[in-house]
Amino acid sequence: MSQSPETIVKMKETIKTAIHGKDDVIDMVLCAVFAKGHILLEDIPGVGKTTLVTALAKVMNLDYKRMQFTPDVLPSDVSGFTMFDKAKNEFTFKEGAVYTNLFLADEINRTSPKTQSALLEVMEEGHATVDGVTRYLPTPFMVIATQNPIGASGTQKLPESQLDRFMVRLSMGYPSHESERIISRDDILAYQNEVENIKIKDSLYDYAVSLTEATRNSDTFSLGLSPRGSIALIRMTKAHAFLSGRDYVIPEDFKAVFYAIGNHRVILSTKAKACGMNLESALNVAFDSVKVP
Repeated sequence: MSQSPETIVKMKETIKTAIHGKDDVIDMVLCAVFAKGHILLEDIPGVGKTTLVTALAKVMNLDYKRMQFTPDVLPSDVSGFTMFDKAKNEFTFKEGAVYTNLFLADEINRTSPKTQSALLEVMEEGHATVDGVTRYLPTPFMVIATQNPIGASGTQKLPESQLDRFMVRLSMGYPSHESERIISRDDILAYQNEVENIKIKDSLYDYAVSLTEATRNSDTFSLGLSPRGSIALIRMTKAHAFLSGRDYVIPEDFKAVFYAIGNHRVILSTKAKACGMNLESALNVAFDSVKVP
């Protein structure tokens, strides 16, 4: 592997100065970044999520923007719009908030479904089409979206199809202060390319499919992992192997990331709830039901 282990370790240690006692969450965040995924954070308001994103952006030397997703935010605020410039006597394009490397969509479940869809489309495609013109976003591009716990004032649940666009769902806790810059955006792009080249045996591809099928074929879940979930599982295991200093995936990588990629994609059945199961225990049962290759 061509990445510098010292740089990776230093990056992780620096982020830990902003997020105390959350080593496993930091690993999942970095895995998602290097796997070219987006992150959904579910936390109560006011726990320092903006400070966290500022720290990540500074450590990774990325431009970032933050948008508060209030009910009056429009899709054009996200993706941009064209307007007539009288001075130039022509239409000009005004960039939306997503034209950046790291975009913090704060309290995404407080805005309208139409605005949510505008962001989620950009996340999926990596570009925005406004008035018939397609404009590509900067690279790398990633979204960290936060949502308040369901049931909080003014919130509405994200549909399962939209939740599926996020690679992982995490709860971050309480970051305290910013970090120093230690890598560049070119490093991030290089690391993402290296993650794509991490080796994985055919038997482990089968293992990934079997794990997702375990959630679909069980009466514990009324909704199991989607094909997008299978892809996220593979990409996250590669990123976990990368962060662990390996250029190949091992079964332990699946165990490390399975809950993070699955907890927002599955829905517990009524039977499972009646038996006192929660998402974590149900996903653990599904994971343990599949034989390790």
